[in-house]
Amino acid sequence: MAFGRMGKTLLAIAILSIAGVVLLQAGLVSTPWGPDSGEVRVVDDADSDEPKAVIDVEVADSVDERYTGLSNHDSLEPGNGMLFVHGSEQDLTYVMREMDFDIDIIFIGADGEITTIHHARAPGPNEDGNDLEYSGRGKWVLEVPRGYTNETGIEVGDEIDIDLESNQTTITSLGTGDRA
Repeated sequence: MAFGRMGKTLLAIAILSIAGVVLLQAGLVSTPWGPDSGEVRVVDDADSDEPKAVIDVEVADSVDERYTGLSNHDSLEPGNGMLFVHGSEQDLTYVMREMDFDIDIIFIGADGEITTIHHARAPGPNEDGNDLEYSGRGKWVLEVPRGYTNETGIEVGDEIDIDLESNQTTITSLGTGDRA
């Protein structure tokens, strides 16, 4: 009898553990110890020591954080941005829902290479922003003030290095391929 209860308890724990791992991998929930901020460095190739840009980022790594994005911000200063973290590289579409300012949207592949850049405008007075769609392929999406990519020379094909402030764990490094 005691073994039956113990077996059921262990089975329930195993099922909950597996469900938790699946939810984390799918990006539906974030770890409570996950990073809230970090730094993104952009260079034109892995051999370059001097970055084109260094961006301080807020991290959006849960469904709720990615849904809200920058819509609860009034503005974004040059050198600042938001990094959206997804579980794997995929086709993504971002919208300008409830945004008050224009941004550049940068899609970054699992290999750390910029795949697409969009210059997105904020919705007008009679728009909610849901129709302003910007698509690309990436594992990460970086949003910065509009025009920042032009000012710094950031372009498709540039490499990124992401350093999040969770024990200074490097998510991807230049020239190392897919290390997520």
